[in-house]
Parts: sequence; C-alpha cells; structure tokens
Amino acid sequence: MVDDATRARMEELEKKLAARKRRDAPEPSSHGQGYSGGELAYRMVIELVVGLGMGFGIGYGLDVLFGTMPIFLVLFTFLGFAAGINVMLRTAKEVKLGVDAAEAEAASEQKRE
Repeated sequence: MVDDATRARMEELEKKLAARKRRDAPEPSSHGQGYSGGELAYRMVIELVVGLGMGFGIGYGLDVLFGTMPIFLVLFTFLGFAAGINVMLRTAKEVKLGVDAAEAEAASEQKRE
C-alpha cells in the first residue's frame, strides 16, 4: 500500500503535470470551423465560379431557346456573378462568426484560470 505522504506527493505531481499540459498545449486554429486559409479560399473561388457558370448556362440556354443571342447571356452572367459574390460574403460572415466565438471561448477559459 501507499502511505499518505506518497499519495499527497503523487497528487501534487499530477496537478503540476496537468497545469503544464494546459500551458504547453497548442493554441486552436484562428481560421474558424476547422478550415485552413487555403481551404477557405478554394471554397470561395468555387462558389464564385459556380455562380458564374450557372448564370452563363441559363442565359445561353434562354438565348438559344428564344433566338436572342447576347441579351440573356449577358444578363444572367451578371446575375450569376452577383449570386456568387453573395454566397462568398455569406461564407465569410459564417467563418467570421466562428472565429469570434472561438476567441470568446478562449478568452473565457483564460479568465477562469
């Protein structure tokens, strides 16, 4: 069996180890929601290109259907561009909220210590 003095030393050592692990732990990523900067940039570019492509496709299809070649193509390409920008801004806002929440959580944890 272990005597009380040894048990007290072991508990104090465990407390020191836990404090050291908390201090030496790497800080969480500040990009939000687990996205790295490259992943986020790639996602935003894809959103913009998909918006442009869909607008172009719809405009071209309507122009072929109605026989009015550049009108709907240009109109829907601009609408697709605007939709892509809108989705990109929504994604940026979502990531910003995630980053702010992570920073607030980290600040509250630091206050508790």
